[in-house]
Amino acid sequence: MYFNSQGKEEVTYDAIVIGSGISGGWAAKELSEKGLKTLVLERGRDVKHVADYPTMHLDPWDMPNGGKPTAEDLRQQGVQARTGYTVHYARKHFFVNDLDHPYSEVKRFDWMRGYHVGGRSLMWGRHCYRWSERDFTENARDGFGVDWPIRYKDIEPWYDYVESFVGISGQAENHRAAPDGKYLPPFKLNCLESDAREKIQKAFPERLITPGRVANLSQPHNGRGACQRRNRCMRGCPYGGYFSSQSSTLPAAMATGNMTLRPHSIVHEIMYDKETKRAKGVRVIDELTKETKEYFAKVIFCCASAIASTSILLNSKSDAHPDGMGNQSGELGHNLMDHHFKVRASGTYDGFGDKYYKGRRPAGFYIPRFQNIGKGTDRKDYVRGFGYQGAASRSNWASHIAEAGVGKQYKDDMFAPGPWRMGMMAFAEMLPYHENRMYLNEDKRDKWGLPTVTFDCEIKDNEKIMRKHMASAGAEMLEAAGFKNISTNDEGSFPGLGIHEMGTARMGRDPKTSVLNGNNQVHTVPNVFVTDGACMTSSACQNPSITYMALTARACDFAVKQLNRNEL
Repeated sequence: MYFNSQGKEEVTYDAIVIGSGISGGWAAKELSEKGLKTLVLERGRDVKHVADYPTMHLDPWDMPNGGKPTAEDLRQQGVQARTGYTVHYARKHFFVNDLDHPYSEVKRFDWMRGYHVGGRSLMWGRHCYRWSERDFTENARDGFGVDWPIRYKDIEPWYDYVESFVGISGQAENHRAAPDGKYLPPFKLNCLESDAREKIQKAFPERLITPGRVANLSQPHNGRGACQRRNRCMRGCPYGGYFSSQSSTLPAAMATGNMTLRPHSIVHEIMYDKETKRAKGVRVIDELTKETKEYFAKVIFCCASAIASTSILLNSKSDAHPDGMGNQSGELGHNLMDHHFKVRASGTYDGFGDKYYKGRRPAGFYIPRFQNIGKGTDRKDYVRGFGYQGAASRSNWASHIAEAGVGKQYKDDMFAPGPWRMGMMAFAEMLPYHENRMYLNEDKRDKWGLPTVTFDCEIKDNEKIMRKHMASAGAEMLEAAGFKNISTNDEGSFPGLGIHEMGTARMGRDPKTSVLNGNNQVHTVPNVFVTDGACMTSSACQNPSITYMALTARACDFAVKQLNRNEL
């Protein structure tokens, strides 16, 4: 409970932020720093920086069963286990129990979630790539979806702003599909990756290998310690070596004295005032006691993630909004997207036998999109495109575990590194199909009595054709770089598994075809903003989190200026 000086619980604030993850943390920071008394509502438990990272220092031998999931883990987290890594002992506590948080699938959708303070900012992959100018014009160019109401120039200064705070390690390249940002020194390519970069770019000038641009600090930054290259990011980093709400935005918000953080608070409805035609507050169920509460504010930011924010809007029904808040267009819940991936190419390399590398890196290399980006790159068989993430390495002593052997030669072999190998995996754009959607299931309710979510979403022909090129293009680059034993593999990819859910409350120019305007405001309720993945009008192929951050900071700046002019 949170009380004022009279001993009564505070219920009225300047701003309410729903969610405390990537977007919510930024909204909390920006609104608090601009002087607004801000309530941050998180549906799950509190997680404090360092104190609540129980596995941050464990080695494999410290974990029961070597960290592998038990039968009970799989019973409780069967959906979360679809990724293969979320139910590992080291990190399973950051992912939901599927029995407590069920959902339904018309078509398979792998919904990976963490309900706690910080959300998926604790478990994200940390890759940060700006969108290009073309990414904001693709819908208008090829006719899929609706036109973005903003362009790159509108968000460019906000990319600068958030990158300077977050700390992105990367390398400027002047590539038209991957605009350069404000970077700390990169985690450098190793010898084979550098060699492949040179050969591939000579054979294919549009194809660039660059060090992965990641929110891991290559040097101390903003009071946080540098990345220790421990490869334990998903457990929570006690050094603050990567960006999370816990290590960065929430402490900044708390330092202002303007933020109140309330965990265990399940927002299920935004309340509407028909007289002012504005939202007046939110209704909350206490996760632990199931008690209902109401909180009031002048402005509300929905930052609970694409599916959760849209669920709240759909559940916020009134006479003025019978189908959900802001759903006059009928687009709320539709145009659901995720990146499709799991197409790989790999090969071995004869050479650099006298070379090795030291330590781990938080990322390998990145190859930005090179299809359909302008003259000489157009494809006739599909629209949009994909990029790759990958790395080169040498096999080590572990390759001998299954081999029989004795004596000096066997011991010497175990200390000799094996051959070099390089692999890459493609991450690709999914088009904003209206029929791909999520909706509320009133007949199947959760333990708090709230309707659950049903998904009806799939990749379609454009993505399936693209996947063939994702494999062949990877193979041809490896061949051009002199690799041998080249192989490709398409494991298949279902929406949700990329954990980049986007759409469902898209931005647009026309209230008849979109939910939000170019400032992330609900068209018909202008004091409600949505700045998480729900707002996205298309998905591009880049990891989206840095774009969410930039959109959130931009929307907060706009909202405060509007409040100061009494226009909200």
